[in-house]
Amino acid sequence: MPTEAVDTGSFEGGGLRKVARVVLLDPRDRILLLHGHEPDDPADDWWFTPGGGLEGEETREEAALRELAEETGITEVELGPVLWRRTCSFPFAGRRWDQDEWYYLARTTQTATVPVGLTELERRSVAGARWRSCRELSRSHETVYPTRLAELLQRLLDEGPPAGPVTLDTEIV
Repeated sequence: MPTEAVDTGSFEGGGLRKVARVVLLDPRDRILLLHGHEPDDPADDWWFTPGGGLEGEETREEAALRELAEETGITEVELGPVLWRRTCSFPFAGRRWDQDEWYYLARTTQTATVPVGLTELERRSVAGARWRSCRELSRSHETVYPTRLAELLQRLLDEGPPAGPVTLDTEIV
């Protein structure tokens, strides 16, 4: 159940890896998702938001923008507030990942994607990117993380960003 296919990033006390993710919307309110899979099993696949672990002393905001640029080549973004927070744990690439994820809202008019800084593991496990409408997500039978993303996105589009970050259910696979 990986929510990302990737670098090791930094871990905080207790073993949780600090992660910044981006809910990137285009002018048509489509969300950008990456298509990931187990490195040795492309049939074990899912969709997820761009993002990754913090490096060194960088802030979550800095990590969100850096990861977005590395994974998609998109740099023309307006980074907004933290929408959601989530703790998750999943097996991926032969190990268990325990993460504390923050999801930032961002908007862009730049819709072409070209990964420019993927790690070796990401090159083996990320198969591409696609802009998806909320309607497409709600009708899809594909695995998407975080779970309930279609519902969360619809609420965001209908009501705007929450007053403060919403804590999502913990996901453990």
